[in-house]
Amino acid sequence: MKWPSKVTVVDSLIKWSEELKRDSNVLSIGYFGSYARGDNGVGSDLDGIVIVEDSKAPFGKRGTEWDLSMLPVPVDLLIYTLDEWNRLNKEPSHFIKRLREEVKWIFKTDDSLNL
Repeated sequence: MKWPSKVTVVDSLIKWSEELKRDSNVLSIGYFGSYARGDNGVGSDLDGIVIVEDSKAPFGKRGTEWDLSMLPVPVDLLIYTLDEWNRLNKEPSHFIKRLREEVKWIFKTDDSLNL
């Protein structure tokens, strides 16, 4: 089975993010997991993260609002508000520690954000 390369997947994510960057509510866009670590392979999904200023949608429903069909692999997208992200960063969570170490930001509105 032929699976897209890391370059193809990340380039597609960058192109996909171009539209999102125009939305003033979007503060940061990145990816983590196997594509960020470089150990992706056949069947790897893309773990994405978006930080938004605010959202009225519940956490579990936010990713359904965006069309991910142009991305060449399945995507698991986490969308946090800035307040949620800042609260998470204060918790001693293994997941958040790993996320902060792995995430590759492809877009940030402001370097002073706690990313």
